[in-house]
Amino acid sequence: MGALDGLQPESVFHFFEEISQIPHGSGNVGQISDYLKDFAEKRGLFCIQDSVGNIVMVKEPAAGYEDVPPYILQAHMDMVAVAAPEYQIDMRKEPLRLKREDGMIYAEGTSLGGDDGVGMAYCLALLDAKDLSMPRLEVILTVDEETGMEGAKALDLSMLRGNRMINLDQEEEGIFITSCAGGARVEVEIPLIAEKAEPGMTKLTLKVCGLLGGHSGIEIDKGRGNANWLLSMFLGGLSLRYDVRLLRMKGGLADNAIPKEAEADILIRETDKEGVMAYLEEEEKKMADSLNLKETDPGFTLEKLFHNGTVLENCYTRESTANALACIAQLPNGVIDMSKDVEGLVETSLNLGVLSLHDEKLCLQYAVRSSVDQSKENLCRHMQEIPERRGASVTVKNAYPGWAYRKDSPLREKMVQVFERMYGKKPVLEAIHAGLECGILAGKIADLDCVSIGPDLENVHTAQERMSIASVERVWAFLVEVLTIGDK
Repeated sequence: MGALDGLQPESVFHFFEEISQIPHGSGNVGQISDYLKDFAEKRGLFCIQDSVGNIVMVKEPAAGYEDVPPYILQAHMDMVAVAAPEYQIDMRKEPLRLKREDGMIYAEGTSLGGDDGVGMAYCLALLDAKDLSMPRLEVILTVDEETGMEGAKALDLSMLRGNRMINLDQEEEGIFITSCAGGARVEVEIPLIAEKAEPGMTKLTLKVCGLLGGHSGIEIDKGRGNANWLLSMFLGGLSLRYDVRLLRMKGGLADNAIPKEAEADILIRETDKEGVMAYLEEEEKKMADSLNLKETDPGFTLEKLFHNGTVLENCYTRESTANALACIAQLPNGVIDMSKDVEGLVETSLNLGVLSLHDEKLCLQYAVRSSVDQSKENLCRHMQEIPERRGASVTVKNAYPGWAYRKDSPLREKMVQVFERMYGKKPVLEAIHAGLECGILAGKIADLDCVSIGPDLENVHTAQERMSIASVERVWAFLVEVLTIGDK
């Protein structure tokens, strides 16, 4: 018996559970792509699986709908695969362990993948439906959206006939997304110089933990602490006052997720232990107060563990350690600008999502976002200039365009009318700071008319992700109504 048996709509939850049994984190989408191809072949649907794993499926129109323009439905296959630190699971090989409680679905110890597993499930349920009369459906399911939208960039859509698209990658019911930010990934590699530790050095482990984390687009304006940035600030301040040598440093799992935890091993002089501890305890209080972390991240703490005895292992020099930490301190993080046109909308931001130390390099991965292309380019250029002055190398990759608001949108007008008739109120039309594939697809489909919708999801990209059962059902009913009624 499945964890979601008995839930309505039955077909949507059936396919969502099937999807959850197949590992499909970003970069690990081969199995899910093959599952989708097999789904199409079993039902006799037109299907193309391209060289990177994207899937395009087509269901021909029902009788009487032959002359109605097609609808395009679009979602992505990959999820941000994140496990709680204390939870033992190999998300590249093991299925999600679905649970339900208080009207919500979650995965035990890990992210749920509602972003965008539920979008896929809606598509499969519509393609599988035998009791719904609809126009031609053209379904686009892309790979690796979460890591730079590489699948969407590689797509050939020349076989499609439609130009009105419903993107199913939204996380708040009743809010129609009509435009979104563009973005890029900035990767920084700061060189470090190795040496043998001097006598009289002792090891200290620091760990920033207890933060809420979150989506680097949706939650970037909530003031939540970034564990990578906080740890770097603690270490940077320490290196200005004491002899600090890096041994190990890591934090974060994806550039587009605000990291919840980060940790480092450093060497300091045995004679500095008391001063170092006093400084860190004072800085922990100051940082919590200045960033209002007691409100945004009430569980925040800086763990400090001294290891007994002196250490004579390889470390990185005081000078190269200080240079790397100073470089991070000079780079921005978080919200850069708010929109002057849309109240409350972040215009430009960046997130230090992943931090790692290997091969004598401190490596940083930032997600850059902006609804203004020139601002995005300016920020990426700024992110190149500062590290390069400190001897670091910088790569800007996975850039993708924003999706501009379309003033004349027959699809949006129809969906608003249907929503108002079904629920007695107008939906909210909104621009978001997160990235969607609509901007890329608009460059491949002439005169694309697009709206993004979805059910209520909470804490996406974290192990606390939740999805509302009732909201999934309501969005299904709305989607079916839009697709089955005649065009006005």
